[in-house]
Amino acid sequence: MDKKRILILGGTAEARELAARLADRDDLAMTLSLAGRTIDPAPQPVPVRSGGFGGVAGLVDYLGAQAIDLLIDATHPFARQISANARAASRETGIPLLRLERHGWDETDGDRWTRVATMAGAVAALGKDPRRVFLAIGRQEAKAFDAAPQHHYLVRSVDPVDPPLDAPQVEYLLARGPFAVEDEVALLREHRIEVIVSKNSGGEATHGKIVAARILGLPVVLVERTAADDGHRAGTAEEAERLADHLLTSLRKRGV
Repeated sequence: MDKKRILILGGTAEARELAARLADRDDLAMTLSLAGRTIDPAPQPVPVRSGGFGGVAGLVDYLGAQAIDLLIDATHPFARQISANARAASRETGIPLLRLERHGWDETDGDRWTRVATMAGAVAALGKDPRRVFLAIGRQEAKAFDAAPQHHYLVRSVDPVDPPLDAPQVEYLLARGPFAVEDEVALLREHRIEVIVSKNSGGEATHGKIVAARILGLPVVLVERTAADDGHRAGTAEEAERLADHLLTSLRKRGV
C-alpha cells in the first residue's frame, strides 16, 4: 500500500495530539513542522522538521519535493502569516488544506471583557491612567506596549522577550502552561494585577488566567482572532482525523 503523505504545520497541543492519533497508522507517513521559535520545544510523536520554509514559494517547493498529499495547518490561532502561506500554497498546488484550530473562549457571567481586534487596540484599551497589567500574550508582540510606558507590566512567556521592553516598569516571568486556576489566582494577587491582556487563544492550558480573572473580578482585554475562510476546518484533533480520512479517501477515489 502506498502511504499518503501528510505535512502538519504545528507548534500547538492540538497538532501534537493529532500527530499522536495518526502516528501508528500504516497507511500514513507524517512530518510535523515546527517554526523553531521555541528554544526547548516539547517532544513530538512523529518526525519533526524545524524552521521556516521561505514564504509561499518555499512551502510550495517543499510540498512538491516531498510529494505531500494533505497539508494540515494546526498552528496557533494567531499565527497569521504561516496560515496565510498555507492557504496560498494549497491554492497554487491543489493539495487539500485542513485547518485544525481550537475553539476560542466564550464569555460567561462574571467576566469583564473588552474585546479588541489588534494589539494596538489592546494598548489603547488600557487607558491613560497607570495600571498594573498582566501581559499573557507571549513574547513576540509584547513590544507593542512600549507605546504605553505609564503602566507596570508583568510579562509571562515561554522564552525570554528579546529585545526586552523599553517601558520603565516591567517584570518578566518565564513559564510554560498548563496553568492551574489556583496558581493563577495566587499570581494575580501576589503582583497586585489590575487588568489582564490576553489573546483569545482558546484551549485549556492557558484558560486558568481567564477563570482567575472571573474569580477576582478583574477586567480582561481580549484580542480576538482574525476570521479566515480556510475551507476544511476542525476544532479538535478527533474532528481533524475524521476530516483528514475523508479528504484522503477522496484523493484515492480520484486516483491521485
